[in-house]
Amino acid sequence: MTPVTPPSVTLRAPPHPRTTSSMADADPPAPHGGSEEPGEEQPTEGGPSGSREGQTQPAGGGAEEEEADREEEEEDEDTDSMEGSGLYSLTDDAERESEGGGRQRVKERRTSRKRNRLGGGSNHSSSSDDDEDEEEQKDEDDDDEAMEAWLKAELRELRGPVWQAVPSLRSREIGRDSQQFVRRVCGARGLVQRLELQGRLERHTGCVNTLHFNPSGTRLASGSDDLRVVIWDWAVRRAVLEFDSGHKSNVFQAKFLPHSGDSTLAMCARDGQIRVAELSATQCCKNTKRVAQHKGAAHKLALEPDSPCSFLSAGEDAVVFGIDLRLDRPANKLVVVKEGEKKVGLYTIFVNPAKTHHFAVGGRDQYVRIYDQRKINENENNGVLKKFCPSHLVSSESKTNITCLVYSHDGTELLASYNDEDIYLFDSNHSDGADYLRRYKGHRNNATVKGVNFYGPCSEFVVSGSDCGHIYLWDKSSARIVQFMEGDRGGVVNCLEPHPHLPGMATSGLDHDIKLWAPTAENATLLKGLKEVMKKNKRERDEDSVRHGDQYDTQLLWFLMRHMRNRRPPRVSPGRPPPPPGFLQSVRKR
Repeated sequence: MTPVTPPSVTLRAPPHPRTTSSMADADPPAPHGGSEEPGEEQPTEGGPSGSREGQTQPAGGGAEEEEADREEEEEDEDTDSMEGSGLYSLTDDAERESEGGGRQRVKERRTSRKRNRLGGGSNHSSSSDDDEDEEEQKDEDDDDEAMEAWLKAELRELRGPVWQAVPSLRSREIGRDSQQFVRRVCGARGLVQRLELQGRLERHTGCVNTLHFNPSGTRLASGSDDLRVVIWDWAVRRAVLEFDSGHKSNVFQAKFLPHSGDSTLAMCARDGQIRVAELSATQCCKNTKRVAQHKGAAHKLALEPDSPCSFLSAGEDAVVFGIDLRLDRPANKLVVVKEGEKKVGLYTIFVNPAKTHHFAVGGRDQYVRIYDQRKINENENNGVLKKFCPSHLVSSESKTNITCLVYSHDGTELLASYNDEDIYLFDSNHSDGADYLRRYKGHRNNATVKGVNFYGPCSEFVVSGSDCGHIYLWDKSSARIVQFMEGDRGGVVNCLEPHPHLPGMATSGLDHDIKLWAPTAENATLLKGLKEVMKKNKRERDEDSVRHGDQYDTQLLWFLMRHMRNRRPPRVSPGRPPPPPGFLQSVRKR
């Protein structure tokens, strides 16, 4: 075979990626069409040949010689790299693109054009290529500026530290403000910025959909797709009780009823059932019984803070049940949530801790609705006391849902997380139709029915999971992110449960374990990589909003998932008559 002539003799090899980076990084990617290909002959005004060796060198042509020297040095450095094999390749651009990717091809095109200009070539399309590069650079700069403006919009100055460790410890030593010490510690930003993973609780064999601490904070209840509920002594990372929930599909929530001695657990699930488990002091489950039935999935329960026997449930059938365990028939239909004449399926419900007769619901539209149990009249405004919605979403054509909402510790504020939108804070005492107070952004809420929560004894922070697998904590007042942690390897964090009395929390998501977090890091977080992840989440959200104008209905997804799990029907042998009508349905039921 004829040996390939080194590029320093007669042939100019395609530029190595590393030799072009200094020049190509200053320019945006070039369009795929209408540009010269490296290695191809291009007509020029100076002569019939488009090769660089045939072009007239400009005065002071030592620049190309210096560039060639730099290329040879880079080639010598990279002789041990697999990438160096491309230096002497004579394959065409299509092969290089398949091997090195479209981005490398764009860099090579840019380098070729620039070398033509450095070599004095006057190609017909050089001016148009320059214009295209300038336009793309300008577009990219505009996009970056718009992204930065979006990230910084509606932010306020971060307040100074309220809690200082040394003075607070000295005061506690002499008995001053000792009762408030723990509360102030839990709400200190310095400790939030030092949260880190402490350990994992592993027992479930499916995604963990719910977490709930008992009122004293000594036990943690978890429920999963495996249809089981586990009670944990989280401090020693040990399961003290595990039982079958009695549900037929994914357990969505399991909560200790207050003032019940941790003996009563309320549960809801995708099968629409509301069940109650009676737990004994000997660490066993006496029984579980159904107390209500929704006609769609039931995602959330709302506890009344002072009641050991009553709570609320909300389902995708738009119904809110009031449940009183003292009655023979515990379930009482409080309201069917509607917008006009159309029912609104519900994903979330929460009772106001200060006004326990008020409760808020959210679901398959953009409105937060507040009801008063004492005066629900569906003939007047469908029984709604007042509604809140971000002003820009009121007339939005996008199908926006509320996946979770919670009241603050004193019931004066209401936090709502919107599907593939942001998190909004409302003043619950404002009049009907009032706009939001704060907006928290940077995360992504698209793949699941994602939770949101306040963090701190006085609701000082906002915490949410994200489809990117991270956990975000915002300072409530300034809406600035103060903590950013990697949560689930599975990619989605759904549940966030702050401890009721200590600085820490438990989280779960698509992973089958529960993660415990505490402020034990030596140094405060540097929020490394935060901006890049936020930008990525925003771009993906914008792309999906264009690509998928209408989202799939949850009921349809559930229908498809359920039938995919069903057993395949028995095969019919050739010549055998088909099974009678109804036979396949009976097989599936079995």
